[in-house]
Amino acid sequence: MTNQTTGTSSQGQLGVDELRDLVASGDIDTVVVAITDSMGRLQGKRCGARSFLEDVLGHGAEGCNYLLSVDVEMNTIDGYSMSSWANGYGDMVMRPDVSTLRRVPWLEGTAMIQCDIFWLDGRPVSQSPRQILRAQIERLEALGYRAHIGTELEFIMFDDSYEEAWDKKYEGLTPSTRYNVDYSLLATARLEPVIRSIRTGMEKAGLVVESSKGECNLGQQEITFRYAEALTACDNHVFYKNGAKEIAAQQGKSITFMAKYNEREGSSCHIHFSLTDLDGNPVLAGDGEHGFSPVMEHFIAGQLAGLKELAYFVAPNINSYKRFVEGSFAPTAIAWGLDNRSCALRIVGRGPSLRVENRVGGGDVNPYLAAAALIAAAIHGIENELPLEPIMTGNAYQSDADRIPTNLRDSRALLTNSEIARKSFGDEVVDHYVFAADVELKAFDSAVTDWERKRVFERL
Repeated sequence: MTNQTTGTSSQGQLGVDELRDLVASGDIDTVVVAITDSMGRLQGKRCGARSFLEDVLGHGAEGCNYLLSVDVEMNTIDGYSMSSWANGYGDMVMRPDVSTLRRVPWLEGTAMIQCDIFWLDGRPVSQSPRQILRAQIERLEALGYRAHIGTELEFIMFDDSYEEAWDKKYEGLTPSTRYNVDYSLLATARLEPVIRSIRTGMEKAGLVVESSKGECNLGQQEITFRYAEALTACDNHVFYKNGAKEIAAQQGKSITFMAKYNEREGSSCHIHFSLTDLDGNPVLAGDGEHGFSPVMEHFIAGQLAGLKELAYFVAPNINSYKRFVEGSFAPTAIAWGLDNRSCALRIVGRGPSLRVENRVGGGDVNPYLAAAALIAAAIHGIENELPLEPIMTGNAYQSDADRIPTNLRDSRALLTNSEIARKSFGDEVVDHYVFAADVELKAFDSAVTDWERKRVFERL
């Protein structure tokens, strides 16, 4: 990943006039109108292209306000302030952002546009992940800085289709590789029919693919893309994640972005994060120790100060915390180091490419919430001119550094009482996501697992 402000390729991205021409010629007949929900999933509607141009483009499309207040199985949940039977489960408006209009190359005659969400009276829905990130970007730009993000998503691919995986209750699936294929060219060549389809599909949709490679777990892969401004990077992230599943399904495969599918290596989402000024000039490199500027020192210090109490936003699920195993390449220590993969914050690059790689998030992360948390922590460090703690030069797993929370219950409590979160996001947002954590915890606490049955059915 380079760090030169070059923007995103326009290939595959559409202007409104171009869309009109493609609709008139019959090349595009469907426009997917999409929002990102609280869990980082694309949700929305498929609109007839003509109706989209004549109605939705100017006025938006309606969707039930429960879309940000359900669990992963789309069950309605009592207790959310923004959505309930008490207010009748009314509508929100999905208002298209024309900068996100692009083709969906693997779906015939289809384009997609991503949306912000508003109440019927025109107020933005503050709990919307995209709106949360927008608010933090505005705060950061008021200080004179612009955030640039690159997310690196790992996933595990199986030779079973999604339907077969469902029927097998996700047990006994056949991974697409049989051994550790980290950096292997021989083994990953066998996966090229699917992986190449994902890479080329994303390129045709306007994303710039950097590379793909094998990873350590069986069937585990990673595809990386060029960084972009924070909002664009997160839009690309959710588009890619949804599209990769669709492309795999078309070829009879399934992939999962679970943070921890089994007892082997988990799937991460490392987030590369840097700042420029509003003219695009890098601001993190300087004449200080390690080649840092004062801004870089405050930037890292803020990340460290906020990581524990904002951990929910980079590890939002029960399963997220099972990655955090000593010596596993997933971080456990809240520390920073130069090119040190044992630390939560790994500093990489030099000069204009200098950046922080946050290694905490898993493949299940909601990128908008994670990016918003990272920006909020950066603002905290810069505004308060926090001093940078000493570098970690050895094995952070064996250090006495403070630790990342090891379970969702602790992260939920930390978020509830977080001054950084409440100052940055406001009570309405924090309370919404604290309740989302409560929903996940209640569901997990009431479940009887196969682990319990195997362990105690006969022997206790």
